[in-house]
Amino acid sequence: MKVEAATYSPCILPEHRGNPLIEALPAKVTDETLIQKLSYYPDWSPEEQLLSSFERVEYLTRLKDLRQPLPLYLKCFRAIEIAIKEGYSSKNPTSPTTQNFLHYLHTDLPSVAPTSGFFKPKGSGITVIGESGVGKTCMLEQILSCFPDAIEHDQYNNAKLNFRQVVWLKVECPEDSSVRGLCHRILTELDIKESYPPTKPASTIAALLGQIEARIKSSFLGILVIDEMQNLDLAKAGGAERLLGFLHSIVNNLGIPILFCANPPFDKLLRKTLKTARRAENSGYFNVNLMDNDEIWELFIESLWELQWTNSHTPMNQELSDTLYQLSVGNMDLAVRIFREAQRCIIGSGDERISKELLKYAATNVLKASSEVVEEIRQKKDAVNKLKEQRQENRKHDERNDSFGARAETGQTEDKSYYNEPTVSDGNFQTIPGDLTRPQHPEFARRLQLIQQSKRLEDLVQDPDLIQRIMDSDTNSLELENTELFYRHAPDGCS
Repeated sequence: MKVEAATYSPCILPEHRGNPLIEALPAKVTDETLIQKLSYYPDWSPEEQLLSSFERVEYLTRLKDLRQPLPLYLKCFRAIEIAIKEGYSSKNPTSPTTQNFLHYLHTDLPSVAPTSGFFKPKGSGITVIGESGVGKTCMLEQILSCFPDAIEHDQYNNAKLNFRQVVWLKVECPEDSSVRGLCHRILTELDIKESYPPTKPASTIAALLGQIEARIKSSFLGILVIDEMQNLDLAKAGGAERLLGFLHSIVNNLGIPILFCANPPFDKLLRKTLKTARRAENSGYFNVNLMDNDEIWELFIESLWELQWTNSHTPMNQELSDTLYQLSVGNMDLAVRIFREAQRCIIGSGDERISKELLKYAATNVLKASSEVVEEIRQKKDAVNKLKEQRQENRKHDERNDSFGARAETGQTEDKSYYNEPTVSDGNFQTIPGDLTRPQHPEFARRLQLIQQSKRLEDLVQDPDLIQRIMDSDTNSLELENTELFYRHAPDGCS
């Protein structure tokens, strides 16, 4: 736990100045500096590759400490940073409003307002959704580590202060979806952050809620992070609704920002009501997905691949990168575990080069209990990639049709830029201008478009029994009658 003595720095927003809770927070940094704060690259030196195999295997434990921030990390950090400041903006401890807020429950406010008015909460909600194992919790731990757990305030502008500010609190959602269970966990974590002996929870729910409210207020909690929100039991009557109602009361009455972290089933619960969804995402909604095999994966794999404690360095190439991606399905944790196991298998073997086959063998050792889940994820990713390719083909197809429609409008039905369809005639390849997506009768294209776009179609259809009469007529008169009726009922400009 990181507890720091308060050091105050000027705030960016004028309305935040003079508030020790905000001025004591870490100063805002640029994205470049933030990337460095969120990153951690274990120590490595070429001399370590010369050590004995017995010693080099020990160094592989450093791979677990690798932290490579992704672009989403920066967005999530900024959302948390802003939410904390916004929540604190209405809780200046030097204000009469805050003193009134600290001494009265929200259900038992005095009839006379303080000189600066009653407390107006400014809590908000953030939601982080992602499949199990994609790195949600790891991302949040990296982000929260950039803030101190608590800040000790002693004196501010010659005024005596004596309290500990708890910047963030992270708990797991209880599996029974009970308000009591969550309150117990919040109390336990607050005791740890404030260095208090264990607090005895109140016996009744009403008293427990009052106890939680008083502790959250006195600790000046900055943000409450609740992990594993998919534990909400939707089948249990009223369980999920009561717990969400309690959490929303913390936001609405105490002005505490809340961050929900959960697996995808939780997003279905949020969509049940607009009220719930709006509160859960009004400060940010982030989908944490497995990495694609793109420049983000390359950035990560370059950092990982440098950490080799084999006696010879195996350079990275596209085949090795693609193999590790396929085996790990873009999951950073799995990629690190497979890479570590591959080195463990060959250190001391004589030939310590990393190969495609070695990575596959290491994956079979690492992915035992999770092999079925990984294969399911791999199949889903393949299906998504095929769908993306199909959509791209459909988009190209639509663009060709749109291009043809624009040319048909101007009477330009021939286009040499269109690809030609090859065919075979008498054993020789010939080329037919155009493509199979074009109408067979381009001379009617513009006329058909005008009919389709007409707002007074009933005026054009003067003979509603046309189709039935043609079906009953002989085949020889079909083409003639159809052509005559078309020109007779065609809109202006089609003759």
